[in-house]
Amino acid sequence: MGKVTGFLEYQRLQEASEAPNSRMKHYKEFVLHLSDADAKVQGARCMDCGIPFCNNGCPVNNIIPDWNDLVYNGNYREALDTLHSTNNFPEFTGRICPAPCEAACTLGINSDPVGIKSIEHFIIDKGWENGWVVPQPPTSKTGKKVAIVGAGPAGMAAAQQLSRVGHDVTVFEKNDRVGGLLRYGIPDFKMEKSHIDRRVEQMKAEGVTFRTGVMVGKDIPSHVMNLAKEVVSPEQLQKEFDAVILTGGAEQPRDLPVPGRELDGVHFAMEFLPQQNRVNAGDKLKDQIMATGKHVVVIGGGDTGSDCVGTSNRHGAASVTQFELMPMPPEQENKPLVWPYWPTKLRTSSSHEEGCERDFAVATKRLEGKNGKVEKLIAARVEWKDGKMVEVPGSEFEMKADLVLLAMGFVAPVGSVLDAFGLDKDARGNARATTDGDGCYQTSLPKVFAAGDMRRGQSLVVWAIREGRQCARAVDEFLMGSSVLPR
Repeated sequence: MGKVTGFLEYQRLQEASEAPNSRMKHYKEFVLHLSDADAKVQGARCMDCGIPFCNNGCPVNNIIPDWNDLVYNGNYREALDTLHSTNNFPEFTGRICPAPCEAACTLGINSDPVGIKSIEHFIIDKGWENGWVVPQPPTSKTGKKVAIVGAGPAGMAAAQQLSRVGHDVTVFEKNDRVGGLLRYGIPDFKMEKSHIDRRVEQMKAEGVTFRTGVMVGKDIPSHVMNLAKEVVSPEQLQKEFDAVILTGGAEQPRDLPVPGRELDGVHFAMEFLPQQNRVNAGDKLKDQIMATGKHVVVIGGGDTGSDCVGTSNRHGAASVTQFELMPMPPEQENKPLVWPYWPTKLRTSSSHEEGCERDFAVATKRLEGKNGKVEKLIAARVEWKDGKMVEVPGSEFEMKADLVLLAMGFVAPVGSVLDAFGLDKDARGNARATTDGDGCYQTSLPKVFAAGDMRRGQSLVVWAIREGRQCARAVDEFLMGSSVLPR
């Protein structure tokens, strides 16, 4: 490495960010990328550890020590090329990935890990600022046509890879804009949508065709069809294209089957969050779900729940409380036990810092209200006994709740697409497809492939990019007999 003793000399530096009381007044990003000088110092902390566990900790296998060294030496253009060699969209992961690479960092065994995510953020922003991110159209065309259903990160990654080797790629998206859950699930204050828009323009220049407002399937419920302008059948896609890739998100939310669930004011997180993103994009909405002046209870302690907290605070909620069913995790992980794997520990997001009461080991028993509208939540404390979760006697309590947001994860992709194709599913309702051997990413229909949430269930954006890239290689091999795309 460029600075052999850097990990001994320099401390980890967090990226600068706008103060909570200021950033809650808007929906713009508030985290700044590192300066050139700070990026050099942080790159110097990457030690010559022999076995870079960070590479395998990263789902896309980013070549992290190489671009850390290049940043330390000021070779930013080469660092960008190295970063792009494994990751199509580092501006997405550099902002919203939880960074499992850092959990696997060797320096993290007994010190603060290298700030890998902040360096990635720095590299890609430097690339855009200098005009180094440009279209890479194919030098020749294959004459093969590929349809991709779903324009989220998995679909976008597969589309870009396949287009660059000469296939004609058409991406079908049910929403009015490209991006999937990146567009309508991630709040703008975590990732502004201009990052998606400029990638879409790059991909269009490379030959990718995007068709938005198109629903793929048949017998589609009317409430789903409200999103789309037209319907395309699975049979039509299989007839017109040489291969089809299904890359939709895991959009079927886990529900809360308790008395009072039907009351007005109880909503899934993915009813609440997309509306604000649409408003930020300039859309006019009727009856937007607002937290203004309300006592908000968020049920679910993960990232989606955190996004509900941040959005509610920006609406001007009277109070925000977040419940988690599981016990409170330790503030510090047991590194000798879990390294280099992703640890269980208490994670405090930027939204939590803006104001939120958090409570753990809490189960919601029922919701109550008047005139059909929720007014309070009845809950109880729970604990584990003999391998089962049981209610703590005498622990029941109630809380005022004008708005209850359900953010308990997603159970499966929307079944209508898989059912329309007649595909085999796994035990969790995902498309059944393997990731190794002959026919990887191939479903029970030979021409139909699946990747991302559609195949593996709810996961991270970095896993979506990985699966999209690997599926693209599998499709290229299926069409051409061999592939030059990376594994």
